[in-house]
Amino acid sequence: MADAMRQRVPVPRRHTHQSGTPPLISYVLPVYNEAAGIRRFHTELTAATATRPEFGYEFIYVNDGSADGSLEILQDLAKNDPRVRVVDFARNFGHQIAITAGLDHAVGDAVIVMDTDLQDPPQVSLQLIDEWLAGAEIVSARRRTRRDSAFKRFTAHTYYRLLRRCAEVDIPVDTGDFRLLDRRAAEELRGFRERSRFIRGMVASMGFHQREVLFDRDERIAGETKYPMRKMLRLAADGVTSFSTVPLKLITRMGFAALALALLGIVYAVTLRLFFPAVTVSGWTMLMVAMLFLGGLQMLSLGVIGSYVGRIYQEVQQRPLYIVRDVIRHDQD
Repeated sequence: MADAMRQRVPVPRRHTHQSGTPPLISYVLPVYNEAAGIRRFHTELTAATATRPEFGYEFIYVNDGSADGSLEILQDLAKNDPRVRVVDFARNFGHQIAITAGLDHAVGDAVIVMDTDLQDPPQVSLQLIDEWLAGAEIVSARRRTRRDSAFKRFTAHTYYRLLRRCAEVDIPVDTGDFRLLDRRAAEELRGFRERSRFIRGMVASMGFHQREVLFDRDERIAGETKYPMRKMLRLAADGVTSFSTVPLKLITRMGFAALALALLGIVYAVTLRLFFPAVTVSGWTMLMVAMLFLGGLQMLSLGVIGSYVGRIYQEVQQRPLYIVRDVIRHDQD
C-alpha cells in the first residue's frame, strides 16, 4: 500500500525536463572486491527502483581496482541492463576517490551515493528521493542503529561527536556517504578537487537546504569490510585536518603549558638553592623525565605539522585524482 501511494506522488515541475521526459536519478556505487554480493545488490536495487517508475535511472558502478572478479560481474550487469555504466579505474584509488569519479560521470537531476554491500538498504534511497521532491537539495541518511561490533560502534560514536566539536563546519553525526544530492549541489561538489578527501565534510560545508532520513544499517551480506582500522584512522585524520585547525592550536597550547611547567621548575630549583641549600634536588631522574616529556611533545608537534605539510605537498603536485582505464556501457546508443 505504501509503495502504491508513493507511485502516485506528483513530480514537482522543477524536477521535470522541458521535453516531458521523467527526471533522471543517478546512483553512484563504488565497488572494491564485492564479487560475492554485487549481483544480489543490483537485484535488490533494481527491485526497489521498479516501484517508482515515474523516474528514469542510471546506475554508475565505479570499479576501484577490484582483484576478485568484480569487474567481470559488472560487465555482465552492463550487458543485461542498459542503465548500468561501469567506470573502471586503472588501479585502486580509494573509496572517497571512487565516489568522486561517480559524481563526475553522473548526469542525473539527483545523485544518490551508496555502498554496494547492502548495509545501505536500497529501499531507503526512495525515502531520500521523497525528501528531495519535498524541496531538499541535500538529503543525508543518518544511522539510527548499526550492526557492528561494540568497539566499532563506540569508536564511531566518539569520533563523530569529537569531529563535530572540532570542525569549523557543522558535520552531522552518525552520517556516512549515503546521501542524495540535487543536480546543483552535485555540480558544486565536483568543484572540490583536493586529494585528501572527506566527502561528508565537503557536503556539510556547502550549505544548501539539507535534511536527514533515519535508517537502520544492516550487516554486510558477504565479504569483509573495506574499512579496516588502518583505513578508518586515515579517514578520521583526513576529516580532522580537512575541516579543522584545532590540532595546530593544540600545539600552541601545549607549548604554553610546557613553558609554564619549565618556569615552575626554574622557580623551584632557584628557591631550594637560595633558601634551602641543605636540600639537594635529585638531578638525574628529574632531568630524564623533563627531557623525555619535552622530546615526546616536540615529536608529537612535528607529526601534526607534518600532516598538514604533507597535504600541501600533495595538493601542489596537481596530479589527477584518478585514472580511468575504461567506461563500459551497453545502451541503445
